[in-house]
Amino acid sequence: MQRIALIGFGTVGQGLAEILLQKENELKKKYGYEWQIVAVSDAMKGSVFCSEGLDVPQLLHLAKENTSLTNYVCSKGCNSREKGWDAVETITKSNADVVCELAYTDLSTGEPAITHCKTAFETGKHIVTSNKGPAALAYRKMKKLADDNNVQFRIEGTVMSGTPILNLVEGPLAGNTIHSVKGIMNGTTNYILSQMEDGMTYNDALQKAKEFGYAEADPTGDVEGYDARAKVTILANVVMGESLNISDVSCQGITEISLDDIAKAKEKNARWKLIGCVENIDDKINAYVRPELMPMTHPLAGIMGATNAVTFNTDLMGDVTIVGAGAGRIETGFSILTDLLKIHKTT
Repeated sequence: MQRIALIGFGTVGQGLAEILLQKENELKKKYGYEWQIVAVSDAMKGSVFCSEGLDVPQLLHLAKENTSLTNYVCSKGCNSREKGWDAVETITKSNADVVCELAYTDLSTGEPAITHCKTAFETGKHIVTSNKGPAALAYRKMKKLADDNNVQFRIEGTVMSGTPILNLVEGPLAGNTIHSVKGIMNGTTNYILSQMEDGMTYNDALQKAKEFGYAEADPTGDVEGYDARAKVTILANVVMGESLNISDVSCQGITEISLDDIAKAKEKNARWKLIGCVENIDDKINAYVRPELMPMTHPLAGIMGATNAVTFNTDLMGDVTIVGAGAGRIETGFSILTDLLKIHKTT
């Protein structure tokens, strides 16, 4: 039985909880995987812990009703039950085996997620996270601390949500040398550029992206390329085995691309894409995020809307491109599930 603590119970945490309920019997039958959510701590919703497992439908109901988790009613007569713990207390004092770190992302400091991860490792708990902060800013440090404590640091959801980028390299592409990773790593910007191809101005396309939930109220992290830069840093360090800092990745967004630029690209049988790339050229690492003119013959040119895609250039398989969702409640929840299953299989 894998005991899980959720740090953060927003979109991703609720998506994971829904998947675990929906797939409960299938996961047990196919993988021998059984689970309990024993603790939830959320900065806005409060916290609750029960050593014998929480009632997940009740947790989801409270979240849907925007009601504090302190209103949780235990029906199991738990011997150990607590409310009001903060995140660090939840990690330290709960009987969880795995901590799902799903708190908000801060790409300046990585906090509070880095502290959450360190606390988990130091108390012998695995970390699964979709939070780009620890992975982009402190991957080597986090991985070493996890290894030193004989636990795992799993981060599949940090790059393309549920689309298996890191697991692809670890599994089916194992044995290949990866020369470069290049792709569309931000769905918001790809959606905006797709709309501009249909004649919409940048500002109108951005507004529509906000209406559909692709862009935040402050879209700076997306349109200036900062989100993609974090993902390039993660790919460089995890896939390419480098030790890049986020500041080592040059970064340019899409805010200067005009409808005239779009029209000129069409004349050249090409289209603009915001590309993130890390490549090894003669043993020198080059990493960047920038708009690039992609010929229509390139697999990435055909990726439209909020979809993401990455092309791996390998020594044995040549170019391998994977396409899929880069965000979403269920999609990112699925990425957490894949990592939970990896831990289940390897411990």
